[in-house]
Amino acid sequence: MLQPQPTAGDTSWFTHDRFGMFIHWGLYSLGARHEWLMNAEKISVAEYERRYFKHFDPDLYDPQLWADAAANAGMKYFVITTKHHEGFCLWDSKFTDYKATNSPAKRDLLKPMVEAFRKRDIRVGLYHSLLDWHHPHMIIDNKIGPYRELPEAEREKLNEGRDQAKYAEYLYNQTKELLTEFGKVDVLWYDFSYPDKEGRGSKFGKGKDDWQSEKLLKLIRELQPKIMIDDRLNLPDDHPLGPWDFKTPEQFQPDGWVHINGKPVVWEACQTLSGSWGYHRDEASWRSTEELIRTLIDSVSKGGNFLLNVGPTGRGEIDERAMDRLKGIGEWMKRHSRSIYGCTQAPAEFVAPKDCRYTYNPTTKRLYLHVLAWPYKHIALDNLAGKVEYAQLLNDASEVKLQGLEEWQSAHWKLGQNQAQTITLPQVKPNVAVPVVELFLK
Repeated sequence: MLQPQPTAGDTSWFTHDRFGMFIHWGLYSLGARHEWLMNAEKISVAEYERRYFKHFDPDLYDPQLWADAAANAGMKYFVITTKHHEGFCLWDSKFTDYKATNSPAKRDLLKPMVEAFRKRDIRVGLYHSLLDWHHPHMIIDNKIGPYRELPEAEREKLNEGRDQAKYAEYLYNQTKELLTEFGKVDVLWYDFSYPDKEGRGSKFGKGKDDWQSEKLLKLIRELQPKIMIDDRLNLPDDHPLGPWDFKTPEQFQPDGWVHINGKPVVWEACQTLSGSWGYHRDEASWRSTEELIRTLIDSVSKGGNFLLNVGPTGRGEIDERAMDRLKGIGEWMKRHSRSIYGCTQAPAEFVAPKDCRYTYNPTTKRLYLHVLAWPYKHIALDNLAGKVEYAQLLNDASEVKLQGLEEWQSAHWKLGQNQAQTITLPQVKPNVAVPVVELFLK
């Protein structure tokens, strides 16, 4: 059975819990049309402040409701955007005035959130953007940000007096705040690097030198040695301090367990409910509950985690579309979480049948068959003949018969009956999004 490579941070809980909530919340929630709207619509700092900073008043914000929604969905950790690319901070940072306490919100929004999730035994993850379109010392480049398409001469003028080293110091100081003022932090989720391929420096992209990533990494490992760090600091994979603990494929599903340099690693697929990470009022491409459950199953079947995003509104609520999906996932997890928690990719000899996914719990030695498309009566489980002690549907613990096909039927089955264990399923699909057969191995 595959085992991920060990890392500097503690990933043991992460590879057990498997399912988390990502939260993108900031001033862009008022724009309600994508968290990158400052970049996409080339909105100046002054105009962005006028529209959104001066009107950010989440009067309906109740972090305990958010934590309850995550817990009821079966999520075991959460990651919140402490600061996104727009530069606005949810907590009362000593190093900026561009923060929730100075907006109409008039309060620290991060501390009560962390406390609420901890009350539900949900682990804490803090997202922090490496770039900052608002900060007066981050060098403006021609790749990303509201001023990226200005003529070079105009960008040069805006860059007068800016000092990228001072911005790196700001990153360092805020990281230190986050890791010393909020108790134990389980995940630090940085986002993101885009170094210039020709090595021309800060005016053409941003990478490890611009963030002073090595200095940041040293600070993190000293302050919270067990914390998990994502893979976006742009440091080499072989850095002695361990530059990352997990990989973060975004908005797609890998076709198998993620490997780096030929070795399996801890990984997490991060995805949205629709297309935007921040609250998007008019977005209509919302994914179904069943499809999201299938994605969770698929991630675990490949040895990975699933971090599912919600984008709360400007008034501080998780909107009804997101709540509907979370409730639906929670209904499934209530009866099927045994096939997710503590599970991983099945041993190589167990190849899932068509339209199915396996997950495997190495502690209990149970194999979980997730049936994505309900068949007519029978499924042949290759290489499992004589290895299954008992089988049941997980949703109601009803027995699944192991005797399989009758002799006259098996003559038509071309699947090597000596190795296959055929099971007989109810003709009618159970009334759950994705049925699961729990196989107790001998």
